[in-house]
Amino acid sequence: MFHETALIATLAAGFGLAFLFGFAAVRLGMPALLGYIVAGVVVGPFTPGYIADTGLAPQLAEVGVILLMLGVGMHFSVRDLKAVWRVAVPGALIRMAAITLVGAAVGRAWDWTWGASLVFGLSLAIASTVVVLRVLEGRGLATSVQGRVAVGWLVVEDLATVFVLVLLPALVSASAAGGGSGPGVAAVFDALGLTLFKVAAFIALMLFVGTRVVPWLLSAVARTGSRELLTLSVLALALTIALGAAQLFGVSFALGAFFAGVVIAESDVSHQAAADALPLQDAFSVLFFVAVGMVFNPRVLIEHPVGVLATLLLVTLGKGLVSAAILSALRLPLSASLETAAALSQIGEFSFILAGLAVSLGVLPPTAQNLIVAASILSITLNPLVLQLAAPVERWVRARPALAARLDREESRATARTIAAESAESAAMHDHAVIVGFGRVGALIGRALERQGIPFLIVEKDREWFERLRERGLHVLFGDASKRAVLEHAHLERARLLVIAAPGTYQTRAILDAARQLNPAIDVVVRTHSASEQVYLEAHGVGEAVMGERELALGMARYALHAFGTDAGDAEGVLELLRMQRTAHTQEWAGPVE
Repeated sequence: MFHETALIATLAAGFGLAFLFGFAAVRLGMPALLGYIVAGVVVGPFTPGYIADTGLAPQLAEVGVILLMLGVGMHFSVRDLKAVWRVAVPGALIRMAAITLVGAAVGRAWDWTWGASLVFGLSLAIASTVVVLRVLEGRGLATSVQGRVAVGWLVVEDLATVFVLVLLPALVSASAAGGGSGPGVAAVFDALGLTLFKVAAFIALMLFVGTRVVPWLLSAVARTGSRELLTLSVLALALTIALGAAQLFGVSFALGAFFAGVVIAESDVSHQAAADALPLQDAFSVLFFVAVGMVFNPRVLIEHPVGVLATLLLVTLGKGLVSAAILSALRLPLSASLETAAALSQIGEFSFILAGLAVSLGVLPPTAQNLIVAASILSITLNPLVLQLAAPVERWVRARPALAARLDREESRATARTIAAESAESAAMHDHAVIVGFGRVGALIGRALERQGIPFLIVEKDREWFERLRERGLHVLFGDASKRAVLEHAHLERARLLVIAAPGTYQTRAILDAARQLNPAIDVVVRTHSASEQVYLEAHGVGEAVMGERELALGMARYALHAFGTDAGDAEGVLELLRMQRTAHTQEWAGPVE
C-alpha cells in the first residue's frame, strides 16, 4: 500500500545529513550548526540530487524558532542582566544602531530600498547566542567578566530583535497602505499604535494571568511523577501560546514562544521542564538551521564575491572594532573588551529569523538573504580564530604604553571589579554544597552542614518531598540531577562539594558525568552499595565513595571491639586498616550476596 512519505523523507534527510555534516564540523573544531546549514544546502533546491520538501521544511523550521525562543525565555534572567546592565544595555543598543546604519549604507550602495537596507544592516548587527555560549564555555570564560558582559549583551540584542520582529509586519502593512510610495506618517503611527496595543495586551495577559495559571498547571503535572507528561505540558504550552499569540493578538510566533518561556520559568519545576524539553528543542533547532541552508544559493559565492567579502568584513572586522571601541568607552578592561568584541563578531539564528521574515514580506531581496547566510557560515567558521587573535592584539597594544594607558585605565579595572562583585552578589549561592537526594542519608548530611553554618542546596526529584522541604525553608531545587540543566541552576560551577546521597549506580554515574562538564574540579562524595563500584568511583576522581554496608559493618565492629575491652585507639587503628582494604580482601570473607 502506498503511503505519503514526504514528511518522513524530509526528516530522515534533514536529521541524517545534519548528523554527518555536524559531526564532521565538530571534528574539524568548528560549531556543529555549520554542518547543519551545509546539510540544508545539500538537500536544497539549488544543489543537484535529492531535494527535500520545500513546503514542509519551513513549517518544521517555524517549530524550531518557537522552541528556540522558548529556551531564550526560560533562561532569561533579570538578575544576570542587572549585574552588567551599565555595559550591556548601552553597548548592545549603540552597536546595533551603528552596524545597522553601516549595513544600510552598504545596501543603498547596491541600489536596495531603504527598507531592505535597514533590515540587512540589522541582520548583521545581531550575534549568535548559541555560538557565543559555546565559544565562551570552550575557553572557560562563561563566568568571567567578559563572559557575563557578552551574555548580557546578547540578552539585550535578543529582546530588541523580538521587538523588531513584532513591528516589521506592521510597518510593511503601513507601507502598503501608503500606496507603495512609502507609508504616510499617520499610517505608520496607526500601524505602530495598533501593534503596540496588541503586544501590550498580550504581555499583560501573560504576566498577570499566565504567571499564575502556568506554574500552577506545571506543579499539578509534576505531582503525577510522570516526566513524559511534564515534557508534553511544556511543549503543549509553548506551541499553544505561540499560536494563540499569532491568531488572537497578531504578534509573531517568536514573541509568543518567548513569553511562554518567561512564564514557565516562574514555576519551581521549570529547571526540570527545561532539561526534559531540551532534546526536542535541540532536534527542531537542527531542522531550523537545515531549513536556513535550504534557502541558501551557493551561486552567490561566485556571482557576488565582492558582496560576500564586504558582508563578511562588516560582520567580523566592522563589528569587532565597533564593539571594542564601545566597550573601551564604557570603561571595560582591555583584555575583556577585546575578547568580548571577538566573541560577538559573528551572526547566527536571529539574523536568519529576521531575514526570513523580511523576505516573506517582500522587504528583503533573496540575494541579501544569501549574503547574510554566507556571511554567517564564514563568520562562525572564523570566530574561534578571531577570538584567538585577541591576545596578540592585546600584547601589541600594551607594547605601546601611551595607547595602552588610554584603553586600559584604572576606571576600567574598577568597572570589572564592580561587575564581578555585583555578579557574585546576585548569585543565589556560592562556595556551597549540593546534596542530591534528601532521604535518610541526605537529611543527616544536611543537618551536619547546617550545624556548622555551611550553605547547601538540595536537588530532589520527588515532587511531594520537594514541597515539604521547601515548606521547611530549605534551599531546594526540583529536578533530576543527572540533567546538566538542573545542575546549572544549582550553581554547581560555584559549589565546593557535590554530595550524591541518592541510591542507584546508573544515576550516580550520569550525575558525575554532568557535574564534571560544569565543574571538573568539584569535590565529590558518593553513596554506593557495591565494593567494586566503590573502587571504580574512587579511581575516577571521586573524593570519597562510601559503601553503606561497609560503614554499617565497621560501626558494629567498633562496638564489638569495645565490648571486649579493646583500647579505643587500637580499635580505630583496626577499623582504619579495614576501611583501606578493598574488594580482594572483602571477597575472601563475604558471602554469595554482597
